Amino acid sequence: MSEGFLNQEFRKNRGYDDYLKYMEKHPDTPLIQMDTVKGCREQGKRLLTLHFCNTNMMLMFLMRDGKADTVVEQFDMLTGLLGLEEFRKVFPAILTDNGSEFKHTRDLETTEDGKKRTKVFYCDPQASWQKPQIEKNHEFIRYVLPKGKTLNPYTQEDMLLLANNINSIRRESLGNKSPYEATTDKSILRLMELMGLHTVPADEVNLTPALLKR
Repeated sequence: MSEGFLNQEFRKNRGYDDYLKYMEKHPDTPLIQMDTVKGCREQGKRLLTLHFCNTNMMLMFLMRDGKADTVVEQFDMLTGLLGLEEFRKVFPAILTDNGSEFKHTRDLETTEDGKKRTKVFYCDPQASWQKPQIEKNHEFIRYVLPKGKTLNPYTQEDMLLLANNINSIRRESLGNKSPYEATTDKSILRLMELMGLHTVPADEVNLTPALLKR
């Protein structure tokens, strides 16, 4: 059981006010928000999303369930993929909500051998509006995977396809560039290459259920 469930210490120095103070002291830190997308019920596969607010680019990882240990596994996977130093550059600080899947704070922030890799902050309870960018981007997911539809038939390759289509939509806020086109950070570009993320031509973007037929 996580330290959060045992003693409610997981939020200490990691609340939303702490996040605002941290960002004020470190204004060059990229804004990254984290959340999950459920299928038709609590059981079964769940989608972990990581959203880079400066470009609206969203990473998507299909997990076998919504348990806290499974979220930690995604962090371990990304650390192994990028290396610790690159992980720190890409994910210096992350804002998320108070879902039980995010309560293994110490394991999220620290590698198995005790090395610091990121800093996790939590929105106030029942205040999803404090991370509006990722909530807005989730609407694109629902165009293809409506609420109530199980995620169990899908694979990570399906989620990469969906991410590529979402991240290829041009946005007014980015000067009519897509999130992929707006991404210039070398470490993030390397992560995109390692994950197989790439631009979909504008006239081929598909955000309908037909994209993932199951």
